[in-house]
Amino acid sequence: MGSVKDLLVIDKPSKDKPGTAQFVFSDRYSVFDWGEMPDIIPDKGAAICITTAYFFEKLEEMGIPTHYRGLVEDGGTKRLADLDSPQSRMELNLLRVLKPNLTGNTYDYTIYREERANIVIPLEIIYRNSLPEGSSVFKRLKAGSVSLEEIGLDKMPYPGQVLERPLLDVSTKLETSDRYINWNEAKELAGLNEAELEEIVSITLRINELITREARRAGLTNEDGKLEFGFDEARNPILVDSLGTLDECRFTYDGLPVSKEIARIFYRNTNWYDAVEAAKKDDEIGWKELVAIEPPALPSALRAAISRLYKASCNEMTHRVWFDDVPTVKELLKDLKAILQT
Repeated sequence: MGSVKDLLVIDKPSKDKPGTAQFVFSDRYSVFDWGEMPDIIPDKGAAICITTAYFFEKLEEMGIPTHYRGLVEDGGTKRLADLDSPQSRMELNLLRVLKPNLTGNTYDYTIYREERANIVIPLEIIYRNSLPEGSSVFKRLKAGSVSLEEIGLDKMPYPGQVLERPLLDVSTKLETSDRYINWNEAKELAGLNEAELEEIVSITLRINELITREARRAGLTNEDGKLEFGFDEARNPILVDSLGTLDECRFTYDGLPVSKEIARIFYRNTNWYDAVEAAKKDDEIGWKELVAIEPPALPSALRAAISRLYKASCNEMTHRVWFDDVPTVKELLKDLKAILQT
């Protein structure tokens, strides 16, 4: 079980072949690496499942391999077009997750130089088309943990800056908290050669173009997003996990957030968030144990508005009305803006 979706293993993977599993997309949500938050966002799971299935099937048309097999309805696996109603369960090829060994405060990734196939790559690849307010890039530049040269800029960026070309970032995936690293470190800890890294970068740029194009058709701007990859039995890179959703991407509509960023905005103004940030500075690995207070639940009006936004975005992104109880994204954002300003 993950913080926002459950994994049902049907057949375990081996070194020689992938297994079979199902993702069950829940209505849970997570922010700032905390894990499961104290409440749920109704219908979020189905909206996320349908949206990511839409993009997986688009990738198949482009010849980009993924772990996607289809959506589960009435005991069988179906393509998106064959579904009778929105579902929250997806069948997939299951790869092995090999967690790095933790000794003290140091992670040992030696296993990724020994195991070569049917594995999840322990990296998260982030693409950035712009730098909206709240982007982690600003915090990292201020802290000195990344330089302008490392992110391909020659002068200090400003909130809302649209980039001339996508900026690619990389972080760890299987540590207690995701940690931004440089590309040489990423290649070393994941056991990648130069050609493998270049292929992953190339696929990331193609996926970014797809999501940007599809989002634009729905009136949304694709500001940034994250992707995860694995290696199949022949060590070919394949896309895994999910993509193109309000959890994986930061979308905006006329500058207003249409993503999980809305929940982040609320939590940044809480004492809980201050405690989380302080704990992470004291201990990058065991920080969660240092946080003495629990996160508050979302206000009911905000939670309901976020739920409607997930459903409306799913309708508009996939060009099909899966949820008929919501208005358009444009109409919803008027309400959300008022709620966030109170």
